[in-house]
Amino acid sequence: MTDLTIKELINRMPKAFIPEKAVGVDAVIQYNLTGAEAGDYIITVKDGKCEVAEGIAPNPKMTLRADSQDYKDVISGKLNPLNAFAGQDQGDR
Repeated sequence: MTDLTIKELINRMPKAFIPEKAVGVDAVIQYNLTGAEAGDYIITVKDGKCEVAEGIAPNPKMTLRADSQDYKDVISGKLNPLNAFAGQDQGDR
């Protein structure tokens, strides 16, 4: 995987979305990313669709807070998600 920006990764979510795996899901997920590529993103899953937007959701069902580099490393497989969640250091990647 090339080194994509956070914005590029977020904007690819609708293309990677598998509607069959989200039957009946109606959720708004807030991403609050910090660090070098900080940003706030809203992911909406409803009626078999996934939509993304920049901003702050008034009442998200879930909020993901992460360092932008850690998020990229988890998505690319460079960082084990459990290690990231546990806050283990870079040496545990």
